[in-house]
Parts: sequence; C-alpha cells; structure tokens
Amino acid sequence: MQQTHADTRPMGIIVIAIVALTLMTAYIHLTLGGLLFTLNAIGYAAFALAMIVIATVPHSLVRRFDWMPRAGLAAYTATTIGAYLVMGPYFSLGWIAKAVEVAILALLVVDVLRAYGSPVGLVRAALASVGLGSRSRPMRPA
Repeated sequence: MQQTHADTRPMGIIVIAIVALTLMTAYIHLTLGGLLFTLNAIGYAAFALAMIVIATVPHSLVRRFDWMPRAGLAAYTATTIGAYLVMGPYFSLGWIAKAVEVAILALLVVDVLRAYGSPVGLVRAALASVGLGSRSRPMRPA
C-alpha cells in the first residue's frame, strides 16, 4: 500500500498554534460544567494529543493515517460551531470560543493545503491509506 509522503507531517508553528487553540477551547468548555461541555472538552483534548502525535511520532502507521486527526478535528470543530448556533445559549464567552474554533478551522485549512495541496489531495491520501483509490492498485477493464 502507498504511504503518504513524509512531508505531510504538520509544520511546527502551525501544529503548535492548532494545539494551543484546541486546548484553549477545551479549557473554555471544561469550565462551563455539565456533561455535554465536559465531553466536548475531552474530545478537543484528545484531538490536541492526536495532532501532537502526528507531528512528532515518526512511525509508518502514524504517517499512513496522519490525515485522520486533521479531518476529525475539522469535523468536530465544525459540528461544535453548528451546534452552538442551533442550540445556544448565546453569551460572550461562547462567541469567543467560536472565534477560537474558526481560527482552528483556518489553520487546519492552511495545514491541509501545505501538506496535501488541496482537499482532494487529503481525500486521495485517506483513500490510499485504506487501500482504495488510484494509488493502491490499477483497475483492470472488465
């Protein structure tokens, strides 16, 4: 199976910013109390750890699936923003958290563009990592 390039490892300053902002929004959610906010904080902390792992661990399995924490954190963050807009409650700290989350999404876009060239490149890497797509094996006509 085709592995992703070694250059898909996140750039140092970008991963530091993503991790810092992710831990910041995790802390904000943790301080709000309640099960939903606590679970959201734990999820953000787990994604921060995953970003650290893909930036620092040189194992081939980590390299193969280094697209997953990026896509997962982007989806998790977008879902959190959407849920806030639908459910509320709307208060100033909530909007600060949403601004932090939008910054996380923006940095993830920059990271994906740098590492894969485009969102399509990320999808190709994801498909190749599980043995699908054009990089795994050529298809024969029927």
